[in-house]
Amino acid sequence: MGETETGGETLRARHVLEYPFRRSLGPILERFFTGLTEQRFVGSRLDDGRVVVPPAEFDPVTAAALGADRLTEVGPGGVVTTWTWVGAPGPKHPLDRPFAWALIRLDGADAPFLHAVDVAQESAMRTGLRVKPRWAAAPVGSIRDVACFEAEA
Repeated sequence: MGETETGGETLRARHVLEYPFRRSLGPILERFFTGLTEQRFVGSRLDDGRVVVPPAEFDPVTAAALGADRLTEVGPGGVVTTWTWVGAPGPKHPLDRPFAWALIRLDGADAPFLHAVDVAQESAMRTGLRVKPRWAAAPVGSIRDVACFEAEA
């Protein structure tokens, strides 16, 4: 292991983040995933007017139920608000080459949405980058209907 500027050792640990369970969809998230099969993003308008994607069943501040009347279409493009580079993708990553995980604020939304961004190299990524979705060839009603995002031309 290397040393830090202060002379201490750099600690490294492998970390695997996964959710090995299946969740049933309620009427709100079902509309979100149906929208993805139609190449559309749907969000929820909260009590204070902000829009979140994916849509929420309950307002995170007031805990009020958010019904289908609060759904609104956003995107499909957006802006990268922050990102991190994945130089060595694992077998469960969405891309088999280096890519970025990014928080993307879709047009019309107020809260960012997490997804992969496919760029040729790390130097092409930046906060403020305009991106658009690359849709999967055969949608199935899952988050993978968005293959990834890519820079707008």
